Amino acid sequence: MSETSGKVVHVAIIMDGNGRWARRRGLPRVAGHREGVKAIRRTVEAAVEFGIPYLTIYAFSTENWMRPPEEVQALMHLLVATIQEQAEELKKQGVRLRFIGHIDALPADAAEKVRWIERYTQGGERLTLVVALNYSGRWDIYNAARQIARKGTDALEMLKNPDDFKHFLTTADIPDPDILIRTSGEYRISNFLLWELAYTELFFPDVLWPDFNKEVLADILQEFHRRERRFGMTSEQLHS
Repeated sequence: MSETSGKVVHVAIIMDGNGRWARRRGLPRVAGHREGVKAIRRTVEAAVEFGIPYLTIYAFSTENWMRPPEEVQALMHLLVATIQEQAEELKKQGVRLRFIGHIDALPADAAEKVRWIERYTQGGERLTLVVALNYSGRWDIYNAARQIARKGTDALEMLKNPDDFKHFLTTADIPDPDILIRTSGEYRISNFLLWELAYTELFFPDVLWPDFNKEVLADILQEFHRRERRFGMTSEQLHS
């Protein structure tokens, strides 16, 4: 695996299928979300083992507020509980947590825990785990445009080419994903990292998120290694 994973800097994941996993077992949706947390832990451990420096997970979108209030409340409680339970282990593994999204709009206890664990794990050097929380790709681009408008001429001077726009996004210091994985067999990117996914390789494994594991990730890394990323060029140009 070292040869394959060494070429991958950043894996992003849309963790889909928690509700369906629970429904198939006659369980409440929150049971699927709890099982999904176990899949996150397995995936973090696998990413560390495979030497992947950045892992981004789509934990809660701005559209997820439209879900039933009891489910949203359960998700926020699960977030706080997971941070409390996993903080020591994440720090021990050298995992740095980073959150992107409108964190200030979260319930106060959730926002406080998020900021705390960012500080607590800031020394982690093996893996940066980026958690997209209350996040939307359109929201991020919109806020970047607002920053530029507020800064006026000074900001415009920074925009020498389109790539400079990323300096104003919440992902400014994070490399664009090499791989995007969406579990459960759905074929959408759901307002996730809209700017950053321009040349990302997309994978849609037919596995519900709670069942995602090291073997599935390993298969995706192997397939990634077989693909040719041309970035607008021809195969002949790449190999000349």
